[in-house]
Amino acid sequence: MSQAAQQSWTTRKLLAWMTRAFEGKDLDAPRRQAEMLLAHVIGSERLKLYMDPERPAAPLELDTLRGLVKRALNNEPIQYLVGEEHFFGMTFKVDKRVLIPRPSTQTIVETVLQHSRKNPDAGSVRDSDAGEGILIADVCTGSGCIAAALAKHLPGARVVATDISRDALDVATENVALHNLTERVDLIRGDLLEALRTHPVAGRDGSVRYLCSNPPYIPDHEWDAVEPNVKDHEPEHALRAGPDGLDFVKRLIADAPAFIESGGLLLIELAESHAGDALAMAQLHAHLDHERVLKDSDGFDRVLVAERH
Repeated sequence: MSQAAQQSWTTRKLLAWMTRAFEGKDLDAPRRQAEMLLAHVIGSERLKLYMDPERPAAPLELDTLRGLVKRALNNEPIQYLVGEEHFFGMTFKVDKRVLIPRPSTQTIVETVLQHSRKNPDAGSVRDSDAGEGILIADVCTGSGCIAAALAKHLPGARVVATDISRDALDVATENVALHNLTERVDLIRGDLLEALRTHPVAGRDGSVRYLCSNPPYIPDHEWDAVEPNVKDHEPEHALRAGPDGLDFVKRLIADAPAFIESGGLLLIELAESHAGDALAMAQLHAHLDHERVLKDSDGFDRVLVAERH
């Protein structure tokens, strides 16, 4: 390729080319994914791409970009290619060891923050002390996005984050450190709620104000229909949950209330297809009240919320 031809590949043209290519493969948010890749390759922030749209790409940048685009068109997630994703206004490191944080999961964080603000007994009204003295559990933490987002926005709270995967906890540890939250987020390895029993505070009955979880919840009969960028690349053990997709949700509903203080909340992300079943189970639990299912940012029934009475 001549120097003139190389210089013709400006930021504007590269974004247009990648967007069309990603649209042709029906990738989600093709323009955003194009921006993420190009920003990663040239070492820029996404918004700054538009400050110099006629910037010519260097030969090495073009070669690197072509390789990444080829991988993206083979359904490899853009977030893994660039090594990060944004969640609740924060940047998180991600790779094949953990699920990619998604906007739907922000519903859990938003609900906890709203409840904390409306219940001043759960913490000081001063922003700098928000959540003072409360304990939050994040079960199946994965990348640590829920735990870190809550710890950042409730600087007076402490978070216990658990996962059965050592690899996932390694990633979560990096993310907690990235946001300077190591002093307030404890990471523990263990199977679902069993990990909490070993914690000196969370292991006490009724000590957790909020128990959050984004567990595996894809039922076996839906697995074949899962998009290839998810099914072929994200960790299967963090996605699948048995014939009805409720293997982990059932255990959480049955046993989590024992860890939650009176007036505290249980919040579980789940698949819309079995939201009604999960709600019915919660309504039958002797220690849960005010059960409801919240919609996510896309309007899907996504998060089961119940209060411990």
